[in-house]
Amino acid sequence: MSGHGHGHAGHGHGHAHGHAGHGHGHAHSHAPASFDRAFAIGIGLNVAFVAVEALVGLRINSVSLLADAGHNLSDVLGLVVAWGGTMLARTEPTKRFTYGLKGSTILAALTNALLLLVALGAILLEATQRFADPTPTAGLTVSMVAGIGIAVNAITAWMFARGRKGDVNIRGAYLHMAADALVSAGVVIAGVLIWQTGISWIDPAVSIVIAVLIFWQTWGLLRETVEMALSAVPRGIDFDQVDEALCTLPGVTAIHDLHIWPMSTTEPVLTAHLVMPGGHPGDPFLTSTRTMLQERFGIGHATLQVETGDGQPCSMTRHAVI
Repeated sequence: MSGHGHGHAGHGHGHAHGHAGHGHGHAHSHAPASFDRAFAIGIGLNVAFVAVEALVGLRINSVSLLADAGHNLSDVLGLVVAWGGTMLARTEPTKRFTYGLKGSTILAALTNALLLLVALGAILLEATQRFADPTPTAGLTVSMVAGIGIAVNAITAWMFARGRKGDVNIRGAYLHMAADALVSAGVVIAGVLIWQTGISWIDPAVSIVIAVLIFWQTWGLLRETVEMALSAVPRGIDFDQVDEALCTLPGVTAIHDLHIWPMSTTEPVLTAHLVMPGGHPGDPFLTSTRTMLQERFGIGHATLQVETGDGQPCSMTRHAVI
């Protein structure tokens, strides 16, 4: 019980500094804010294209066009979800949601991955049915419509390209669109082949290739977003390196309760107990440690608690590394 009370005192103490460091870390989390225009344009372009593709697909009875339209529709929903996540993440903290709603970007990225899997199942089901009962399609029309899709998806992907490395939520949007551009290219090729050969089964075969591409792009996104939802150490941050950096601080003999987890898809959080038998070194030590964590690891929100008791000692080898 006493340790818990102690933790609360340390937590409050760290927060006063955390906000200064947090402002510093805002450069990391600011990226999504500037994607509002990209989301608006991307959603508008894709809604228009889905309508055209679905109408033409129904008219000429093309499963690959309808499959592509279905996938594009799931991407529209994905863009809406991703945009909603970034907007909710800007919500100010409250007494109930003390971090604000930053975690909504993780939920948005996870929802995006699940939406893609639903689209995958629908495409595979439809393609299997069409293999059993192939219907002739107007190949050249398929190619022309899908050609428009290449442009729509490539433009949308390009708008998200610069944010894909720093934000899983933005990367989800980018991956959807980039893969869709490739998928549309596949539909163009299928349309030309059907036009040249008249072989109808090429249409559902391309749908299955589309499904494989969707699965390939979705699996990595799904794994990473599930990890984030379970508060795993964010990819790109090496736990051992952070542990080593804290262990080599002057006066620190041991560390325990080191936790690193994502508050959002762009903002990692850290808490740690530093054992310093020489006593509390003062605020400048905490400030410089937070600055180090921000600059070396991109961790802009750190809460550190100083203790004078025992803990798991830092090994001599780790001291030697740095």
